[in-house]
Amino acid sequence: MKQIALLLIAFVSFSCTQAQKTSFSKEALSEKLLAVDGSQVAFKNILKKYKGKTLVIEVWASWCGDCVKAMPKLKELQANNPDVSYLFLSMDKTADKWKAGIEKHELKGDHFMANDGMKGLFGKAIDLDWIPRYIIVDKKGKIVLYRAIETDFDKINATLQGLK
Repeated sequence: MKQIALLLIAFVSFSCTQAQKTSFSKEALSEKLLAVDGSQVAFKNILKKYKGKTLVIEVWASWCGDCVKAMPKLKELQANNPDVSYLFLSMDKTADKWKAGIEKHELKGDHFMANDGMKGLFGKAIDLDWIPRYIIVDKKGKIVLYRAIETDFDKINATLQGLK
């Protein structure tokens, strides 16, 4: 009986960590990210710009092969959803590589970089376990899709269509 109880507790704990979130944690919102101009901006202040808009957030890095492979699908998503805003959050190790990646891949949208990579405070605050990672926020500021990856473009498209 004890083993069953322990298994149940482990299952519930794991299930809760993988649950769909509808808002960002206080830790994520207060974390500062590097802007292209070199300033530091709190994530909550970045999100304020998108109030009343549908937002797709892509967490990526220039060194990430899966991120680069997904770029054509992302550009198709942008072409098919011109009324949606796009925010790119980089997990690059240096600002130079990050900015070169933006230019090389011609990424259209706003750009910020985590100061301490995937495993840092911001990455932990958004439960980052894989990149590219896509998060969709609706016009009311509610997260409607918290964890999508490069193989989930059908789900991403369906979510965006449902928000129109």
